[in-house]
Amino acid sequence: MVWAMILAAGESRRMGQPKLLLPLEGRTIIEMVMTNILQSRIDGILVVLGSNAEKIGERIKDFPVKETVNPHFQEGMLSSIQWGFECLPKNTRAALVILGDQPSIPSSVVDQIIEAHQDTAKGIVLPVYEGKRGHPLLIDMKYRDDVKRLSPEIGLRQLVYDHEQDLLEIEVNTPCILRDIDTLEDYRKEIEYGR
Repeated sequence: MVWAMILAAGESRRMGQPKLLLPLEGRTIIEMVMTNILQSRIDGILVVLGSNAEKIGERIKDFPVKETVNPHFQEGMLSSIQWGFECLPKNTRAALVILGDQPSIPSSVVDQIIEAHQDTAKGIVLPVYEGKRGHPLLIDMKYRDDVKRLSPEIGLRQLVYDHEQDLLEIEVNTPCILRDIDTLEDYRKEIEYGR
């Protein structure tokens, strides 16, 4: 089973307001992310909440997902990934780490990553657009303990460096894998992109 782990715990410091609750195409950013992922071949979705957990939880309560609140979310994104790995069902074979502020990732990209993992049995699969690595990133559960030991200063990049021989890069046809929403300017660009 491949589970999606949607990271939705951040404090949105640069945005100055809860960015996942901002409107986009008639929904909120987090709702768009969920809708796209649910249209993919993913077996289950775990949403890792933290800052604004109650408000975000309210927006996603009708989606068929499992929720967990990272009590250490203020320590940064890696802490949410580590917490998420602990909360995934025991029969999970791989986790697809998805940023909650990437509402334009299409289900086709998710499917492409899952298929590449299943076809090659590579333990780490990440999408590439014009030579640049992006998200989401698939990690086989055999690396669960490695993820636990990662340093917050380097994060998941360390896992990729340490296991380069088990890494598969797949070329995708959309630059959305490189875009996330951190600032109001990013948000404006995302609105324009959707038109």
